[in-house]
Amino acid sequence: MEIKVLGPGCKNCKALENVVMDAVAELKVDARVDKVEDPGKIVEAGVMMTPGLIINGKIKSTGKVPKKDAVKKMIQEEM
Repeated sequence: MEIKVLGPGCKNCKALENVVMDAVAELKVDARVDKVEDPGKIVEAGVMMTPGLIINGKIKSTGKVPKKDAVKKMIQEEM
């Protein structure tokens, strides 16, 4: 599973990265979590508002930090 957290490194971007890492650990999922901070790559991925969350190439969230339970559900949908 490939998970990308997109954002320039703001407070919310870091919060989303922490939520994702916690969710992956709790679900015991074999996932690679990448942090994408390059503005060009963020726009190229189709994310116009950060933070963004992409799981297996699908945009799951933009412009907010979802709760951990919501992130876990998003991950489970892609398993």
